[in-house]
Amino acid sequence: MQRQIFTDDHHAFRETVRTFLTKEVTPHYEQWEKNGIVSRDAWRAAGKQGLLGMAVPEEYGGGGEPDFRYSAVLAEEFTRAGAAGFAVGLHNDIIGPYLTTLGTDEQKHRWLPGFCTGDLITAIAMTEPGAGSDLQGIRTTAEDRGDHWILNGSKTFISNGILADLVIVVARTAPEGGAHGLSLLVVEREMAGFERGRNLDKIGQKSQDTAELFFNDVRVPKENLLGELNGAFVHLMTHLAQERMAIAVAGIAAAEHLLDITTEYVKEREAFGRPLAKKQHIRFEIAEMATECAVTRAFLDRCIADHAAGELDAVHASMAKWWATELQKRVADRCLQLHGGYGYMTEYRVARAFTDGRIQTIYGGTTEIMKEIIGRSLLD
Repeated sequence: MQRQIFTDDHHAFRETVRTFLTKEVTPHYEQWEKNGIVSRDAWRAAGKQGLLGMAVPEEYGGGGEPDFRYSAVLAEEFTRAGAAGFAVGLHNDIIGPYLTTLGTDEQKHRWLPGFCTGDLITAIAMTEPGAGSDLQGIRTTAEDRGDHWILNGSKTFISNGILADLVIVVARTAPEGGAHGLSLLVVEREMAGFERGRNLDKIGQKSQDTAELFFNDVRVPKENLLGELNGAFVHLMTHLAQERMAIAVAGIAAAEHLLDITTEYVKEREAFGRPLAKKQHIRFEIAEMATECAVTRAFLDRCIADHAAGELDAVHASMAKWWATELQKRVADRCLQLHGGYGYMTEYRVARAFTDGRIQTIYGGTTEIMKEIIGRSLLD
């Protein structure tokens, strides 16, 4: 089915991304997986190629193009290249909007140029050992000391946690405020008392550094408050739709790619003297996955177009996120099964896709949280 949402400019951008991946990512990715971290040189190369800060206004060094379809192209191509660990989507689509929409002019001039060149890598620290999706459970505190905050607490599962030069930290600034007593504070690499724990050992996305972060009496200047005091809850809810869309886009792209490589595999692989593709059960498996992907793609492309036009609501973003990522998980499992023993070998793309993709139904809000959001919109 012909996709209708992209223009010639988007197609040209896709070729740019593919060239970048071929030159700057694919030759090094295996080493990054072993190292547990992406090279800073790769981030700077992405910045030089114009792949970072695409939606950032030109006056701050960005591309000045807020069209989400460019982000969708980037997510699709990085996913198809098997480069899920290079977290440009986190940088561009999740953290970028906080800086561009909430930052003061001084903050934007201070942070966004490095954001766009890849010299300043970003992270957002929300999850704590005792608080995941429940913002009311956040215990990291920021005490007002006049011209600065004193930040104490810890965070875990923080993507880009080792590399990050700038971390947006969700902290409690009003002890009795519940979810509405939280603020966003920007912690910078050199601040005393800001420490990183271990680079966490995950089952997938090995090259994507994921860390524990510790804040021990960190002195955060008042000018590093991002957005409104005690306004973090509203700010977080405002930007979650784009985060979930970015994850959903990667989900359907992964499912489609896995289907493509598995379709080719069953055509070539023989069992009992015949190609697997000649067996009815195999054909039914491929037919079912192809249909699920086609239907999901139609819905996702509509959501992408709506989001690019500023018309996508949180409920449909949640639908897209849970459906596309659960589909990705099912397709990865079925495709690995169709590869047989070879599917369990890490040299085969399907094996890495199986482990890399498992996080998709968890981060950005679990499938269960997505269903709760959808259910409340229909029944409350």
